[in-house]
Amino acid sequence: MGQLRHLGRCHGEPRLIILGLDPSLSSTGWGVIRADGNRLAAVANGQIRTLASAPLAARLADLAQRLEAVIAEHQPTAAAAEEVFVNKNAASTLKLAQARGVALMCAARGGLEVGEYAPSLVKKAVVGTGGASKDQVHAMVAMLLPGARIAGEDAADALAVAITHAHHLASARRGVG
Repeated sequence: MGQLRHLGRCHGEPRLIILGLDPSLSSTGWGVIRADGNRLAAVANGQIRTLASAPLAARLADLAQRLEAVIAEHQPTAAAAEEVFVNKNAASTLKLAQARGVALMCAARGGLEVGEYAPSLVKKAVVGTGGASKDQVHAMVAMLLPGARIAGEDAADALAVAITHAHHLASARRGVG
């Protein structure tokens, strides 16, 4: 596995290109941001939808191929994914976990270290409270990344994960938390 890649800056602080992932078998959200010190900027985002009528293995392979294309195009230096939440439908949870496994594998094969965050931590990092609604998260993502054209709900969630990772990395560099 590769080392964490970064683009150097003259002040010694890395400029990061962070890929955020909101994995799902039906629609995986992805978002790429640039973190330059405390400044964040949207680079790109989208949603990868798989064909519900296709066999599971084919859907996972399609997801992998398309995520690898996103990584190749945007050359992120770090990645972050939302952790699996367990819901009442065990089959849905298992499919979500399989899609998440594909996302983590693609990032690792791309040489990226991957941060993993609980949904409540993402909400707290972006909105300030772990009980925030999806609408509140999406509104804050739009505010934190002005001018970003967000491709949809799953892409907004992925951008929130990327923002969370940027905040986490900035805190780690400062020796906080």
